[in-house]
Amino acid sequence: MSHQKKKGLAGLHDRLNALCPEREIFLRSGGQVKFIRISRRAQLAAAGLVSAALIGWAGATVSMMAGNASVAQERAALAAQGQSVAKAAGKVADYRKSVEDLAQDLEARQDFMDDLYKTHFGAEEGKDAAGADLVGPAKDEQKGRLTAKISMAPEAAPLVRLEQRQRRFALLLTHAVERRADKAAAAIRSFGLNPDALARSAARAQGGPFVPWKGEKGAMTNELENLADAMSRMEFLERSLLTIPSGRPTGSPMLTSSYGYRRDPFNGHAAFHAGLDFPGRYGQPINAAADGKVSYVGQRQGYGNVVEVEHGNGIMTRYAHLSGFASHVGEKVARGDTIGRMGSTGRSTGTHLHFEVRLNGQAVNPRPFLEARKDVLQVQQVATARFADVGHRG
Repeated sequence: MSHQKKKGLAGLHDRLNALCPEREIFLRSGGQVKFIRISRRAQLAAAGLVSAALIGWAGATVSMMAGNASVAQERAALAAQGQSVAKAAGKVADYRKSVEDLAQDLEARQDFMDDLYKTHFGAEEGKDAAGADLVGPAKDEQKGRLTAKISMAPEAAPLVRLEQRQRRFALLLTHAVERRADKAAAAIRSFGLNPDALARSAARAQGGPFVPWKGEKGAMTNELENLADAMSRMEFLERSLLTIPSGRPTGSPMLTSSYGYRRDPFNGHAAFHAGLDFPGRYGQPINAAADGKVSYVGQRQGYGNVVEVEHGNGIMTRYAHLSGFASHVGEKVARGDTIGRMGSTGRSTGTHLHFEVRLNGQAVNPRPFLEARKDVLQVQQVATARFADVGHRG
């Protein structure tokens, strides 16, 4: 070993002796003195143990701090992940809500159109809007569209396709209803009446609280409004057509006096005859010329015994010179119902029926009403069958 190295070790030994000299601790107890010697090696060992403990504590503290930091980071990451999941769940919930709202909207529209069809047509399945038979794909299509119900779907695509189908159905049904309404309007014109004037003058009783359509604004709103308007127009025109007196008021095939100018049968002077005269046997049934409500039963000057029936839209029919009554005021009558008996009361030269048609109180020529064309009568029959079917279905 070199001299310098020996010298260094000696210096270290001296410093240790200076730091940890051997120590003696004196203890006095009961008049006796004892002492404890603590060697330098014991002091160094104790110092090593204390240092090791301090280092261990410091290490544990650092480790705990590192662990706490890691836990905090993990908690932050979990919180961020939870927020992300919550946000995604919110988006899914919003999406499902939008799909559900669309489904409910589509189902409400389908119910609306089904109810319109049933209320205004009442046709059996397999019939089109005009009452004609449907065959093949058209029949299957109608059956599907009249019974379609929408259930909640996981995706919106089927609902969008159904919405497009509903739009097509609404447009097709609107066109069919408009064609049928136009036929009814043409039939009304054939009687010399203006259907638009009837619509303006008619007091159409309607009401109820305003409940806005709950569907999304612009989503089929126009189609449904147009369909409802077309249905309403057809309903009014066909009901008006049924109130027009086109049924013969009695079974007599001939007339004894026409509407308009004639010589008065009693004094021979020029006179205006406001109706048609039908001869017949005494007591012969007198029938209502159209559906309506009996508004008057009694006597009127010059007419004798009279029955008057209001048909709506300002139209009234009068049946005069009766021998007896078979109806009462307020009674609803249908076309062909017996309302009285033929006679010769009032200003009359013999047994006959005096029949008048009045529009808003003014007498009009009854002949066009009683000589309706075959096609007009067919339109009336279709309307009659529709209303009867609707009433039967409730």
